[in-house]
Amino acid sequence: MTDHLQEQEMEIEALEAILMDEFKEIHSGESGLNTSNRCFQITLSPQDDDTDQSTTLPVLLALIFSHTEKYPDEPPLLNVKSIRGIQVSDLKVLKEKLEQEASENLGMAMIYTLVTSAKEWLSERYGQDADADNVEEEESTKDEVIIPHGEPVTVDTFLAWRERFEAELALERAKLMPESALTAPKEKKLSGRQWFESGRATAKGAARVNEESDEEDEEDIDFDDDDFEDDDEDMLEHYLAEKSDLSSHS
Repeated sequence: MTDHLQEQEMEIEALEAILMDEFKEIHSGESGLNTSNRCFQITLSPQDDDTDQSTTLPVLLALIFSHTEKYPDEPPLLNVKSIRGIQVSDLKVLKEKLEQEASENLGMAMIYTLVTSAKEWLSERYGQDADADNVEEEESTKDEVIIPHGEPVTVDTFLAWRERFEAELALERAKLMPESALTAPKEKKLSGRQWFESGRATAKGAARVNEESDEEDEEDIDFDDDDFEDDDEDMLEHYLAEKSDLSSHS
């Protein structure tokens, strides 16, 4: 004759040794089971056993059981509760699954087998969802990357742009030159007599002195090509930046 009580006690001791903090005895009133016998709760998650326990787990399951009088020759009483993150519909599916497996394992201690099955189910059901969320997050991150579109950079397109750029640069130089240098008309050439009658001959010496003085006081504006010189690398960077702006607006 099988000593059911002894087998039950041995199974409880084994579960305590294997599951440690995940295994605890609870009051029958909080078990959700219709029994006054001893009730036990096992906390499960879809993560591996070596997962850092300091992190907050998104999904936690409570597997509750109580031995019946003739266990393991008859199924144990089972209940499942969500500690965190498990839907009610999923709990119903899992409970039916565990009850089916219990009926298939009659005659042997089966609680640890049910624990393993529940843990695998959690990993399949919620572990995959977590992976899918990660994939979606990665895809959304990729979508945020701006890929420039437009005309590809070639030697011809760059040379054409450089000609336009140099023309714009020449225009900027002209803006910096004194207005008198751009607007002063050429002096009409006088005949010898007209030049003499105008009195410029007598004022020539004084004018020459004044001109020399003005040349000393006047600040020459010397535009050296080096002031506006850009090497090809800087111009290429400027060109690429301009192309990128045009592409983003289009």
